[in-house]
Amino acid sequence: MLRLTELKLPLDHGEGAIEAAVRDRLSLREGDLLSLSVVRRGWDARRKSAIELVYSVDLRLRDEGAVLRRAGRDKALARTLGPAPDTRWRPPVQAPATLADRPVVIGAGPCGLMATLVLAEMGFRPILLERGKPVRERTKDTWALWRRGTLTEESNVQFGEGGAGLFSDGKLWSGIKDPAHLGRKLMEEFVAAGAPGEILYSSKPHIGTFRLVTVAEGLRAKIERLGGEYRFGAKVSGLDVETRRDGTRAMRGLLLSGGEVLPARHVILAVGHSARDAFAWLHGAGVAMEAKPFSIGVRIEHPQGMVDRARYGDCARHPVLGPADYKLVHHGANGRSTYSFCMCPGGTVVAATSEPERVVTNGMSQYLRAERNANAGIVVGITPADYPGGPLAGIDYQRHWESRAYAAGGGGFRAPAQLVGDFLQGRTSTALGTVEPSYKPGVTPTDLSLCLPDFTVAAIREALPAFGRQIRGFDMADAVMTGVETRTSSPLRITRRADLQSTNTRGLYPAGEGAGFAGGILSAGVDGIRVAEALAREMVAEVAARAA
Repeated sequence: MLRLTELKLPLDHGEGAIEAAVRDRLSLREGDLLSLSVVRRGWDARRKSAIELVYSVDLRLRDEGAVLRRAGRDKALARTLGPAPDTRWRPPVQAPATLADRPVVIGAGPCGLMATLVLAEMGFRPILLERGKPVRERTKDTWALWRRGTLTEESNVQFGEGGAGLFSDGKLWSGIKDPAHLGRKLMEEFVAAGAPGEILYSSKPHIGTFRLVTVAEGLRAKIERLGGEYRFGAKVSGLDVETRRDGTRAMRGLLLSGGEVLPARHVILAVGHSARDAFAWLHGAGVAMEAKPFSIGVRIEHPQGMVDRARYGDCARHPVLGPADYKLVHHGANGRSTYSFCMCPGGTVVAATSEPERVVTNGMSQYLRAERNANAGIVVGITPADYPGGPLAGIDYQRHWESRAYAAGGGGFRAPAQLVGDFLQGRTSTALGTVEPSYKPGVTPTDLSLCLPDFTVAAIREALPAFGRQIRGFDMADAVMTGVETRTSSPLRITRRADLQSTNTRGLYPAGEGAGFAGGILSAGVDGIRVAEALAREMVAEVAARAA
């Protein structure tokens, strides 16, 4: 099978146009093309008057060798034609029949779910511990915060089945290197669990929150069918670690908040970026970790129609293109980079706190992306030099600004908000304009400099006009900014060795966003698969060593 890339067609091309373009590009005769499947569809919108769709297709040809030889004489064709990669996932090992131990996964976000799934497929009968609730119950608790200002600390945007990614746009693209095509494995499992089939070929696949609920339930059903076990409301409160004669440390079990000690010699730690209590007991148990950079800022909202027109011109709202997104970055005079984060077309800004008397914002879209506003995080990068004090200092830094935001919002989880025009002029907002903020339980017009570091305020003030030169209207006076966005990524990294185990605690496998090795649903899921494969190999090797 061959893969042909960079096949460009008009936005409104007709049925059969892809096959005709393939035949023309490869000079194929009748009967030469046996089959064709689209593996990627994106678009080139650099010329708004002539937006083109860009395809990658996999082909079965009667004589692939002859076509490749012709391509070898055509440099332009050779750059876009070659053997199609084998993207099938194959279990690296199978659980031995004599295996008594069961691996344990902590956390049912994308990382933990994919790790548990592939372990179950390999026959290891994993146990998945989730501090929160099943996805439907969790959704009810989350809506209670948004509608009534009632926070359930173990069941919210951050905690529960599906992880923090559940209440997001459901984006499934990433810039990670993925030579083993583990992202394809995730996509196929998501589709089998209820995600739309188009995510298998879209250049910017997304699912949306409501469909992610169905996917989480579908993955659970498969995991349980394969011998995996879910335990909800199972909050881990500590580690049982043994120190061996040679001075090395190894996992022996997990301490649960109800007093149970669960034997566990092989543990995947997929707790997510907001498991602050877990980071504390891990640090107390001596697990190696270090502070890492993250970002802090606000959510900005514009009319989605404005973004569509700026990005697509007369093609705005074309059914193939859908609501427009953007990705922006500005390098400021103060040395700080400001960038858009987790852009949600046709979405809403949501309350994402997991702690009382703190305000955290995030963005969310449904599959259709049909809400009136576009929103995105506008955040500024910070480093451990901004919050010295060790691995846990970043958590204290986040909490400080989240508490300031709660106070600026006036309590009740209302969020502080400010018009862009007022923010740029350095004056307090006292009323809102034409852009209606979507954040619930509601916003309080104020001065966002009360709840952001000074360097962040300066960097965003410089960046907004620069973004307005890239997207006309981005710095419109009535655009609304809502604070604060602090959970962009984990503020620490739980370090691991080349075999993906903790650098100082054997049998503990830090994984995903919480451990500092991913950022988003796709990269977290891919890391979960990689770590599960490494754990499985280790368990098989241990069984073989004991038998020798």
